[in-house]
Amino acid sequence: MNGRIPEAFIDEVIARTDLVELIQSRVNLKKSGKNYVACCPFHEEKTPSFTVSPDKQFYYCFGCGASGNAIGFMMDYERHNFVDAIKNLAQSSGLEVPLEPRSAEKSQQFQKLLEALARAENYYQQQLQHAQNKRPRAYLRDRGLS
Repeated sequence: MNGRIPEAFIDEVIARTDLVELIQSRVNLKKSGKNYVACCPFHEEKTPSFTVSPDKQFYYCFGCGASGNAIGFMMDYERHNFVDAIKNLAQSSGLEVPLEPRSAEKSQQFQKLLEALARAENYYQQQLQHAQNKRPRAYLRDRGLS
């Protein structure tokens, strides 16, 4: 994907998405006053602490603190990245995702950042290759990194 998704389009996707309907299709919600409640889909629990507010179009879990809007829910529940979450929600609303082309200046700036990250990656990889750096390697291994 080359370009950015306009902010106005992201706002439109959020406005067109009924959060209660989106979550209801994945989690069994029950009406409780003006909100909806359920057991949180993000952690194990026996009593409902997950609340969805149709007026404010956001969800919140009093147990684990998970919260957000429709995009955040798709990212957390479906394990989508930001762009895929927007594409999925846009498709559900019958919208096509427009892209703003990156300006040459922005592309050049982005390229410089990628090059700086690549240099940093090479530097740290080289540092971990040295025999005297056993402690940092042990730390990374203990954290589950190869």
